[in-house]
Amino acid sequence: MVNQNKTIDSVQSRAIESSAQGKASESSALSLTREQDLPAVFKRMVARGPVVPVIVIKDIEQAIPLAEALAEAGLTVLEITLRTACALDAISSLRTRFPELLIGAGTLRQISQVSAVVDAGAQFAVSPGYDPDLGETCRKHSLDLLPGIASASELMRANRDGFYFVKLFPAEAIGGMRLIQSLASPFAETIFCPTGGIDVSKAKDYLAMSNVACIGGSWMIPATALAKEDWLLIRDLASQAQALERAFTA
Repeated sequence: MVNQNKTIDSVQSRAIESSAQGKASESSALSLTREQDLPAVFKRMVARGPVVPVIVIKDIEQAIPLAEALAEAGLTVLEITLRTACALDAISSLRTRFPELLIGAGTLRQISQVSAVVDAGAQFAVSPGYDPDLGETCRKHSLDLLPGIASASELMRANRDGFYFVKLFPAEAIGGMRLIQSLASPFAETIFCPTGGIDVSKAKDYLAMSNVACIGGSWMIPATALAKEDWLLIRDLASQAQALERAFTA
């Protein structure tokens, strides 16, 4: 009987300990949800407007007039993609000419690109996917990264490494709004910047979602308008983008 009582006491003790640990884990999760915050540069990004133009600069001579047209319309956060030979020069030129703008480097894929991006003056970086080594290298260089994710597994890895503001990419091709809705409950502390295949009509629906802080897109820079250097048309389209309403509140 003594041994049986000791066994019962031991089981009860373990049950109480397990319950306490469960409550501690729940408390930790709630704390994470409430206290998670954005890096300063991304707070500024989100505060400036609902849309981040995703820009491919093929002709360095177009960089400044294009940025002027976008900035005049109120789009003052620009992502310059690292897809052309003059991308780094464009970032450096824009940082010098427009110190009030937030200029980021997009399509960051390789660790070797990080130091070059920092040297060019980029204030943030955006990657199409998530690579833990790339994320760590950006941290070592004090470069804030908006990592791309395309699945719950990738989002778990990004969250694990401290990234809770992520780019859903390529948004339309992988489920878009339906995917964001599906991720909203299990990843309540994560906020999104969907990018890829979004036009102005779809932008309105994305921005109606409370966990979408902003969206990335290029529809305000039509290839034909850029080729003709029709800065007035680009400015008008950019003004429409900046005027879009959103449900997200910081």
